[in-house]
Amino acid sequence: MSNDAYTLASEAAAALKSAAGLDTFDVALVMGSGWVPAADALGETVADIPFTELPGFRAPAVAGHGGKIRVVRTEQGRHALVFLGRSHLYEGRGVDSVVHGVRTAAAAGVRTVVLTNAAGGLRPETQKVGDPVLISDHINMTGANPITGTTFIDLTEVYSRRLRTLVHEIDPSIAEGVYVAFRGPTYETPAEIRMLRTLGGDMIGMSTVLEAIAAREAGLDVLGISLVTNPGAGLSGDPLNHEEVLEVGRVTATRMGILLAKVVDRL
Repeated sequence: MSNDAYTLASEAAAALKSAAGLDTFDVALVMGSGWVPAADALGETVADIPFTELPGFRAPAVAGHGGKIRVVRTEQGRHALVFLGRSHLYEGRGVDSVVHGVRTAAAAGVRTVVLTNAAGGLRPETQKVGDPVLISDHINMTGANPITGTTFIDLTEVYSRRLRTLVHEIDPSIAEGVYVAFRGPTYETPAEIRMLRTLGGDMIGMSTVLEAIAAREAGLDVLGISLVTNPGAGLSGDPLNHEEVLEVGRVTATRMGILLAKVVDRL
């Protein structure tokens, strides 16, 4: 990360603390496509801060993403930063823009980040549309990395085993899988889906991986959760569309919010 990106994240964190009237925060959650309604189940809203009021943030360009950071007080008194929306690499704003939210959260004192996303399922034989899947590992096929230079980050355990164990204690039925990230914005071809299954992928999407790498660079513990919103291209015979992704998110939002609330209060 360039010095300018560090500075911008620090400035955004200071503005965030000032707007929320808090000195620090316990956890950050980044909500993926269709996950926004789940934020309502997390606790009491302390403040809603538009992205455009904070240095380095821009309004999301994607339907189904919000455009603000919600500060939430949970039942146990923890303060969570809920990012209602995110930037994607395919928007053309650069890698620093994609990971600015995570870096801002780290600068604001957060030590744990929960990254959620909507994903295509690569294993329809075991995954149902609407199932949450814990991310156990990832394959980065975006062609990008938020870290440049000679900073070498160990990615043996990007997604915290401890946090995944905690989720399994709350809901033992949740499966785990490997998330594959493409740049987008095109959905994958059937041939690419066959390739990814061969490589060991279980879910496919266009986010999360770069944020997870930036979070690990900052020393944060990462929990990743995908919501399977559709089978991968060629696995069902139906074309893919973004509205379907959002609709599955809306239908399952309450369940996801309850799960996240339980997780956050046990961190």
